[in-house]
Amino acid sequence: MRLKHLSWIFIGGFSLRTVLRRSSNNSTRTMSSTPQVISTSVMSASEAKWITLKKIKYRDAEGHERLWECAERTTRKSSGVDAVAVLAIIRSKTNAFPLSTIIIEQYRPPIDKFIIEMPAGLIDEGETAEQAAIRELEEETGYKASGVLESTAVMVPDPGMTNANMKLVALNVELADKMETPEQKLDAGEFIVKRVVELSKLSDELKAYEAKGFVVDAKLAHWAYGFEFARRLAKGELA
Repeated sequence: MRLKHLSWIFIGGFSLRTVLRRSSNNSTRTMSSTPQVISTSVMSASEAKWITLKKIKYRDAEGHERLWECAERTTRKSSGVDAVAVLAIIRSKTNAFPLSTIIIEQYRPPIDKFIIEMPAGLIDEGETAEQAAIRELEEETGYKASGVLESTAVMVPDPGMTNANMKLVALNVELADKMETPEQKLDAGEFIVKRVVELSKLSDELKAYEAKGFVVDAKLAHWAYGFEFARRLAKGELA
């Protein structure tokens, strides 16, 4: 049996961590498991496939030579941009549902927790950040973008530790009428819950996730809290 498709189901506000394995004859076998870190050990740079460590010698503002430790991705392509995060704006042509977005839940081994984040991924060779955003959105959520709304400049999420960079791309997802739930196109080894959330309720939803023990990704949190702050500021609630 070859692993063809991996899907997580979101039911009633909680994720049912279920893996569906499909064989070539479309039969299914269901298994339940909770991911967790089994062990950790120090890895040499020669063993690493995705990242490497560098020692940087630089001269500071007073002319003194100093050293800095830095992690770098080894996967950066010719575009010079490592990754993209996707802010999907989902709307109905008939206004059948409020303006919404989509967030995903997945386990991240470095923190040994489930994290709530935007759809995201690395940019392939020959892709623009916008093309990668459209591809990643469809793969991780099943939704197809109808256009690009906005694309940021290149940003660095943790410049004290790494030179890794990214762009945030806002995509328009326009549906004919009511909310749709297209099938994800996940790669082997991807276990992702997708969830559509009304934009006006996003900040509260993230707080509810935090109360359940999830970790909210900084990019998503910053955008959501900025959106909520601007809304409250416009209404005079922060005067």
